Amino acid sequence: MPFALLMHDPLAGTLMLLALLWLSAKLGGELAVRMRLPAVTGELAVGLALTALHRAWALFPDVAASPAMELLGGLGVVVLMFAVGLESTVPQMLKVGAASLRVALVGVVVPMAAGLAGAWLLLPKGSPFVLDLFIGACLCATSIGISAQVLREKGASDSMEGRVIVGAAVIDDVLGLLVLVAVSGLVSAASGGALGPELAKTLGLALGFIALALTLGRLATPRLFQLASRFRGEQVLLPLGLGFAFLLAWLGNLAGLASIVGAYAAGLILEPAHIMDLEHREQHTLEELVHPLVTVLSPLFFVLMGAKVDPEALFQPATLGFAVVLALLGVVGKYVAGYGGGRGVRAAVVGWGMVPRGEVGLIFVAAGAQLHMNGVPLLSAEAQAGIIGALLLTTVAGPVGLGWVLRSRG
Repeated sequence: MPFALLMHDPLAGTLMLLALLWLSAKLGGELAVRMRLPAVTGELAVGLALTALHRAWALFPDVAASPAMELLGGLGVVVLMFAVGLESTVPQMLKVGAASLRVALVGVVVPMAAGLAGAWLLLPKGSPFVLDLFIGACLCATSIGISAQVLREKGASDSMEGRVIVGAAVIDDVLGLLVLVAVSGLVSAASGGALGPELAKTLGLALGFIALALTLGRLATPRLFQLASRFRGEQVLLPLGLGFAFLLAWLGNLAGLASIVGAYAAGLILEPAHIMDLEHREQHTLEELVHPLVTVLSPLFFVLMGAKVDPEALFQPATLGFAVVLALLGVVGKYVAGYGGGRGVRAAVVGWGMVPRGEVGLIFVAAGAQLHMNGVPLLSAEAQAGIIGALLLTTVAGPVGLGWVLRSRG
């Protein structure tokens, strides 16, 4: 192939970005580990540094604006949540269901109240009350992807606390989404829209998806994979497993939930007994086959998350102060939720595990950026930067605190 054609290869730019992100992610993760911090902390910091480099030097690639990196980062968190789901089963989750529900409820009510108070105190007087509600809604979210990675690093994914954190985060996603829909409905109502039908539809779809996934899905899965065990082709288990995960992630998105909830549900449904024949034939468990994909793809998600923060807007004194106060309120609100776990559950582990907001909070901000009230955007540029800064700080504080309590208590 001529050299000129190689220079115009449409994949060339993506290949360069992949090389940059993987190498920088490993470098940042290594530095974090040497500083006795979780690797994901370094990966998030690397993403922020890459955006700062792009702002300082225009020739440096804009990682956050790359559609290819957005796609691969999204795949990374979906595969990660599928892997987390594979480490638990429905009976195990039911054992911690009550604890997860209590943690989730406290983890929505307290951060919501804290966010409302912080917004009321820090935002300019005359700001619409719905903006305070929206900021409180952003603090309700929980990013299980980041805590899940720390739990995996520390070998605590299948612990009581690990299952409580994941279960509570899934419930938080549903409750937080309903809060977001309610806020959006209030904005719509101010312009003549109606809140009730939209909220009822979202609630019905969300609860219906979860109920069907954990009942009909669990009943149908053994039969589907028993049929698949008759395939004569090689390497059947991984493609079928991923196809099942992506299908449920898509269905979850149709129901109005984040795709990661469907991916986690897919892993939860696929119990070892369902795929035993295929695992025996291929001499590998599905967890073992998925692990390399998690190792390759999940760092892209964490670097991209850090790259989405605008360092120039973030480091304005007023915006930074707003972000710091909001982050402190968010940390306290979720840490308190850890005490809802009850006896036998380490409150500090659960509390720190619920702290990161990450991609779920960013989804909320993206939704808020599209809202207009009386023709004016609900979120100003400063408010948006402050919320994102707070989300980033909680995203860093969460894995740091979780890694510390797991290390100190063994």
